Amino acid sequence: EYPFHRHVSGFTSSLRTSSAETFVPASVDLANGLHRPHQKPAILRKISAAQQLSASEVVTHLGQTVVLASSTLSVLLHCEAVGNPKPTISWAKNGEKVKYNDRLLLQPDDSLQILAPVESDVGFYACNASNALGSDSVSIAVTLAGKPLIKASRATMINTESPVVTVDIGSMLKTIQKANVSINCQVAGVPEAQVTWFKNKVKLSSIHHLHDGLLLIANVSLSDQGLYSCKAANLHGEVTESSLLLVLEPPRPLPYLEDLTEVLSSAGPSTHSVLTSPSGTKLTVSPGSSALVGCAVDGHPTPNITWLYSGEPLSLQHRLLAAGRILQILNVSDFSDGEFSCLAQNEAGSLTQVMSLVIQEYRWSVDKLTACSASCGHRGLQLPQLSCLLDGAEVNASHCGETPKPSLQPMACNRRDCPSRWMVTSWSPCTRSCGGGTQTRRVTCQRLTAKGSSVPMPNEACVQVSKRPVDTQNCNRQPCVKWAASSWGQCNGPCIGPQLAVQHRQIFCQTKDGTSVSSDQCSSLPRPPSTQNCWTDVCGVHWRVSLWTVCTATCGNYSFQSRRVDCVHIRTNRPVREHHCSWRPRPANWQRCNITPCENGS
Repeated sequence: EYPFHRHVSGFTSSLRTSSAETFVPASVDLANGLHRPHQKPAILRKISAAQQLSASEVVTHLGQTVVLASSTLSVLLHCEAVGNPKPTISWAKNGEKVKYNDRLLLQPDDSLQILAPVESDVGFYACNASNALGSDSVSIAVTLAGKPLIKASRATMINTESPVVTVDIGSMLKTIQKANVSINCQVAGVPEAQVTWFKNKVKLSSIHHLHDGLLLIANVSLSDQGLYSCKAANLHGEVTESSLLLVLEPPRPLPYLEDLTEVLSSAGPSTHSVLTSPSGTKLTVSPGSSALVGCAVDGHPTPNITWLYSGEPLSLQHRLLAAGRILQILNVSDFSDGEFSCLAQNEAGSLTQVMSLVIQEYRWSVDKLTACSASCGHRGLQLPQLSCLLDGAEVNASHCGETPKPSLQPMACNRRDCPSRWMVTSWSPCTRSCGGGTQTRRVTCQRLTAKGSSVPMPNEACVQVSKRPVDTQNCNRQPCVKWAASSWGQCNGPCIGPQLAVQHRQIFCQTKDGTSVSSDQCSSLPRPPSTQNCWTDVCGVHWRVSLWTVCTATCGNYSFQSRRVDCVHIRTNRPVREHHCSWRPRPANWQRCNITPCENGS
């Protein structure tokens, strides 16, 4: 194979050529094809400048660009390939397999014929030749005279190993760092199109890309990540295709984990913490304690973390914190000594870090006595002091919290007479509840003996030790106060009912000599009401009724009797207008009576 790069009407491809118009690989013997050696496929290219073909039937070879005219009735795309075994030919348009129909025909010689081409037929047609030894592919552009055409791919490629990778524009590429990436932007168009490259919509200088629409990004790093766009433009317009480049970084260990420090600060004092590592770390804990195990890893994209115990997924009680980067073991006693591991994985690779858990046994030891509970008298005691040991070394007593304590016998200590001291009784009740009173207590000098008895001593014995406490003090010095009230004010209110009229008065706090003081000083006393219901003279009315008259008949259905109903004043008993009594229900002034059937003839 002889690589040769040539720009054909804005269409970029790797072409093989010789001094003749077509090229046949030197290892191929056309005259004696039956005896040629095994060879992977090679497609023959024909080189010519792109032109707008006016013939109604266009016949062309790969390596050319077809520019359709309105008079074009048929386009025949030839594909000739050599190889041993004989290659199998297939066609694709814009990266998708061609679906043959009554307009797209596969001819017996593996040529592709397009009948009555329309605008939707515009695109890049690739001839693929393959046999057991490999494959070869060459594209031909079919376009209209107008704005350019870009060969685009919609594939997603993930590269985790290769140091060199090439993709067509339009693809999404995820690759490891330090790889050399080439993005191919094949363009066709008449007149010839000018190719411009952009990264994140910012134009790239010419030093970033090679000729013929090929962009090379050498030694890729995270800073190269972004959206790369290829714009092809000529006099008739422009077209742009883009590829997203994502840089992968396999998981790698970190020396610290900030989330672990934050979680540990809010955890209990008995919580232990440790980071896993590729070489393995060790955590020694006591039974019943809790632990935080951190998986400090980094990578791009952020690795997914899976926790394992002895090589198996965790099944016992646990919690995952900080997006799975911290394993919280609530009670290490649920596990036995074993190995915890975190498996960090992303598209670029995986990393396993390990932590070994060791559960230690703690025991109680008696080797000291507590301080005596009293300095003198008959109640001084001291207890043997317990120490929690781990492998003979004293540790915090909380580690032995789950271990039964040995029985301890208290020991008497400091059993001797105490020095003389003042003894006081409780204060007596105050002689007055307010205005200043006094209260007293009894003060004596005594000594507590080693047998527990209290012996009276002269005051001089206690004065040498401390000053005599007072036996009298003032109390309840706050002034004596009471609530006082002014006279009731005028009774006000509409006469809708006798209880709705109200009258007011002022309430204030004052001393017994009549001096007004703040109401707060009377707050402990029940406060008299400042508002009450009252009865106005207008409301002193009621309905007065007379006796019922004699019934108008002794039987039948139409007899009735009546009475007089008047609104009168309660005090004067004189009638007033009825609307003064309207707030009370008015009694009935007539009713039926003697509603019994009459005998015959009555």
